[in-house]
Amino acid sequence: MNTDSRREGFLCLAAFALCIPAANWLIGHVGTFCVPGGPCLIPVAPGVTAPSGVLMIGAALVLRDLVQRRLGTGWALGAVLAGTVLSALIAPAALVLASATAFLLSELPDMAVYTPLARRGLVRAVAISGLAGLAVDSVVFLWLAFGSLDYLAGQMIGKAWMVLLALPVIAWLKRRDARLGLTPA
Repeated sequence: MNTDSRREGFLCLAAFALCIPAANWLIGHVGTFCVPGGPCLIPVAPGVTAPSGVLMIGAALVLRDLVQRRLGTGWALGAVLAGTVLSALIAPAALVLASATAFLLSELPDMAVYTPLARRGLVRAVAISGLAGLAVDSVVFLWLAFGSLDYLAGQMIGKAWMVLLALPVIAWLKRRDARLGLTPA
């Protein structure tokens, strides 16, 4: 792996880490409507809303895959564990358990799905692992945070938007890597 590839991996790692405080800040401060004592909501589809933090969680799922691609499985696992601790430290008190648990339990299946699929197709691996991670994250977070799955559709749609929006960039990275002779970690 060359220096540019490692540098790119560390940039993805930093962006991954920033997704955690951003998601926690968004959920309490940004939305078209903020539920008293609850999350701030954004529209993610016609007639469907979700807590605004979903955008950053969807991005985190993709960035974790890129950390693994550039720096290796050990770095990705370390990032997930550090992200879990960070999530617990900065989440609002009422959301600490839900935030940290959902983060850990969603990033690990994302990794488990991504790892074998990445050898057969990067874009497919990112898409399918992102879907696995966002489903787990959505169910775990909503159930632990609110004791309800009322926002499940919105959670899944919001995170899926971020994964889908990243796929053209992932395809471009794959083509660029091939052109430059860069290999995954």
